[in-house]
Amino acid sequence: MTLRVLHVLDHSIPLQSGYTFRTRAILEEQRRLGWETFHLTTPKHTAKSAAEEEVDGLHFYRTPWESTLLGRIPGVREFAQIQATSSRLTAIARRIRPHILHAHSPCLNGLAALSVGKRLGIPVVYEVRAFWEDAAVDHGTAREGGPRYRLSRALETRVLREANAVTTICEGLKRDIVARGIPEARVTVIPNAVNLAAFPFAVEQDAALKRQLGVEGNTVIGFIGSFYAYEGLDLLLRALPQVLERVPHARVLLVGGGPHEPALRSLSTQLGLGGKVIFTGRVPHAEVQRYYSIVDVLAYPRHAMRLTDLVTPLKPLEAMAQGRLLVASDVGGHKELIRDGETGILFRAGDATSLAQAIVRLLEQRERWPQLREQGRRFVERERNWPGSVARYRDVFNRLIAAA
Repeated sequence: MTLRVLHVLDHSIPLQSGYTFRTRAILEEQRRLGWETFHLTTPKHTAKSAAEEEVDGLHFYRTPWESTLLGRIPGVREFAQIQATSSRLTAIARRIRPHILHAHSPCLNGLAALSVGKRLGIPVVYEVRAFWEDAAVDHGTAREGGPRYRLSRALETRVLREANAVTTICEGLKRDIVARGIPEARVTVIPNAVNLAAFPFAVEQDAALKRQLGVEGNTVIGFIGSFYAYEGLDLLLRALPQVLERVPHARVLLVGGGPHEPALRSLSTQLGLGGKVIFTGRVPHAEVQRYYSIVDVLAYPRHAMRLTDLVTPLKPLEAMAQGRLLVASDVGGHKELIRDGETGILFRAGDATSLAQAIVRLLEQRERWPQLREQGRRFVERERNWPGSVARYRDVFNRLIAAA
């Protein structure tokens, strides 16, 4: 019997985010295991597309959505999206007859999958990548402890309780799930990982790109990713003047974009950092490797909050895979990945002086660089590669099929 898994996703490629990159890696590895995978995105997939679409060799079903005046009301909108997803999922599930429904965060996807799974007799695996209520706090659409926050948390907990099995991306999230009364035996960690072939070790700097960006002869401190408030890029800008006192030729390179970009550009101007902070905008995924190559120190200054304490990011793993030097705030999600002084340098979250000191200290201790690079790469090779991570689904799925 060939296992058929129908995934329910918030959004997917061609959109670029940590969410979509993890999804693609999971789908590719599940297929290498010999499973058939099918993929449905919800109305929150905002890229224009047909009802069915082929992207990078993966076939996606899309959920049609037309926002009405009533559907723009918070709460009503989410309920309508669940209904639309459930309807589309029902039609697809009846056609392909999957053995497993694999719903990924947020809980809206889990609610849709549970309604269909119960109706059609298909077990549901719910995968937690982050808690919807915590993300809403960072985005400014909810207040921690407020009515919307409590409702979102209650819905998340309901999905966790009713799903046949739960997976999550890290130990921090697992602890929180278990603390909600979910039996630990039902929760499996499928950690974030890296495609080692896509991130070769110790690639030479792209001299042409450095000239193009005007950073030739400079020490480049960089961030590559999405610009959300919780990433703490404002702290990196506030730390830069202190770095410049010791390293006058330092420059900050911000590669990507996102909702916090206007605030970052404004802050750069306020701090008088014109010419010392370079915003590249979003770059094609195929070009990202070139930008990694010219960064001397990658910075991950995430602010301390529930989201960052519980969730492990992908980007530091990509940096370690390539043998890049990195500094990161000491939030829980980073401490689960980075061993201070062995695979990277941790600094006090929210402390610009601590960040500046960490960067300067690392730049001045060149004798440590080879060991830091090699230990970071070995950690990823040993513990954070996608084949090893995705293989953990095998036991989860086999248990559900045996119990069906």
